[in-house]
Amino acid sequence: MTGRKPRERGPLRRFARNRGAAVGALLVALMVLAAMFAPIISPYGPDDADLAAALRNPDRLHWFGTDNLGRDVFSRVMHGGRVTIPVAVVGVLAAVSVGVPLGLIAGYYGRFFDTIIMRLTDILLAFPAMLLAIAITSALGIALSTVSIAIAVFSTPTYVRLVRAEALRLREREFVIAARSLGATNRLIIWRHILPNSLSLIIIQSSLNVAFGALTVSALSFLGLGAQPPTAEWGVMLADARADMRVAPHVAAFPGLAILVFVLGFNLLGDGLRDAYDPRSKR
Repeated sequence: MTGRKPRERGPLRRFARNRGAAVGALLVALMVLAAMFAPIISPYGPDDADLAAALRNPDRLHWFGTDNLGRDVFSRVMHGGRVTIPVAVVGVLAAVSVGVPLGLIAGYYGRFFDTIIMRLTDILLAFPAMLLAIAITSALGIALSTVSIAIAVFSTPTYVRLVRAEALRLREREFVIAARSLGATNRLIIWRHILPNSLSLIIIQSSLNVAFGALTVSALSFLGLGAQPPTAEWGVMLADARADMRVAPHVAAFPGLAILVFVLGFNLLGDGLRDAYDPRSKR
């Protein structure tokens, strides 16, 4: 009788068997779909006001109740995702497009490039992310595009350090040395060997950054530095609800819950991806 060594599960199978990852993926999917189809599933327009129905508690006509202007909170929460999510995603994509190439250059070439890039990265990392975001939006002007820029600026150093470390590890691996001995150019090695082997780390980090990016969008909007009233955005809704917290707590509870669910979903998704691609991280 010959014993066979059990075949190791691949990343996709490990991810599928991770309950936390499944919950995270489900929450993210629901939030994204709700934002995409908000005009269809919302019973009212996000700015439709009815002062006669102001501050109504949740009922069959208004599932999440109404705010101080009689606007349907459910409709505004659904449309809020159409603002918060794209702004966060655009900021993270911009950070990836800048941070990944810089990290590849610093890690693969080293020396002068590494010194300059990492010193600039250290300067940005010296500032707390939210403080840096507030400074950028204050300096460049209040706009959602500025919020995306702020997210990109404080997220870029993370990708630089992450990809640089991976490039340093991979540049001395056998397959890279073999490609170099066969005459492959540095550019070809970077884009065909180093980058593909770093993608899993980039995707994992991006899922976590989108969660923090959405939190940043809502926080800046709450402070008056992002989306502005009467825009249906989760942070704006929280700011508008401050005066009515005692008499109508539901006006703040539901946009706050939307932020919680979205951030929790992406964090669970990111943790699940990390555990799937690096099982040792669970130990």
